[in-house]
Amino acid sequence: MYYMIYSEDIANSLSLRLEHRPAHLARLQQLAEAGRLLLAGPTPAIDSADPGPAGFSGSLVVAEFMSLTEAQDWAAADPFILHGVYARSTVKPFKKVLP
Repeated sequence: MYYMIYSEDIANSLSLRLEHRPAHLARLQQLAEAGRLLLAGPTPAIDSADPGPAGFSGSLVVAEFMSLTEAQDWAAADPFILHGVYARSTVKPFKKVLP
């Protein structure tokens, strides 16, 4: 089943994000290579695809896991959580309807 993981950044997270981004992306790449990643990306802090120094306010990941617990455990081990980029993450079941 798919699960959505919505994570919210701490204030002024950009420098921490950049520092830990390679490890964060590596985990997402593993999901993608396993065919389990539906989508992933950050939410810009301002209304712009390239927010520059304004940075990001959070991230959304929708991926397939065996259970809610597995999705929660995966989210809790994210480098952005471990290194304080994210203030919190919310994990919920997700049902893809369209497209």
